[in-house]
Amino acid sequence: MKRIGPSRQLVTGLALAGLMALLPARLLALPHQGQPAPAFNVVTTSGQPVSMDNYKGRVLVVDFFATWCQPCRKSIPHLVKMNQKYGKQGLQILGMSADEDGERVVTSFAAEQHINYPVALAGEKAIDAFGVRSVPVMIVIDKKGRVAEVIRGFSDEIADSTEALVKKLLAE
Repeated sequence: MKRIGPSRQLVTGLALAGLMALLPARLLALPHQGQPAPAFNVVTTSGQPVSMDNYKGRVLVVDFFATWCQPCRKSIPHLVKMNQKYGKQGLQILGMSADEDGERVVTSFAAEQHINYPVALAGEKAIDAFGVRSVPVMIVIDKKGRVAEVIRGFSDEIADSTEALVKKLLAE
């Protein structure tokens, strides 16, 4: 195996930095554990304006989903149950639909799924702020407004680990 010298490492590093500068900002905006949660402003399907400020001092799960997404459809009943179980202890859930078909489709879907937490159309700004490129994505935010975990996809194991994380954050 050939070893790269320090000057070659520097050139490689600068080239990589240059390439990263050319990438769209949204690809670099992925939230990381421990970072402050991205700011957002959305309006729920019931007409309520919502921003990160609404959730100060609470554990927040922001669920990016789409009505046509099968894993999303599997995750929503779990979120409904978590909201019932931990809502009075300070858990807040916000559904952020990445659908492009409009509010009526999302409102109908939320009723069909018996969603018991606020749902909003995410919009391009929120999707970019959170770096969402696919759904489902859940961002768990602690009481101090920091990203505790970014969860992509859904399975029974993810459901269990998400609930354990929420319980831990609520106890802090």
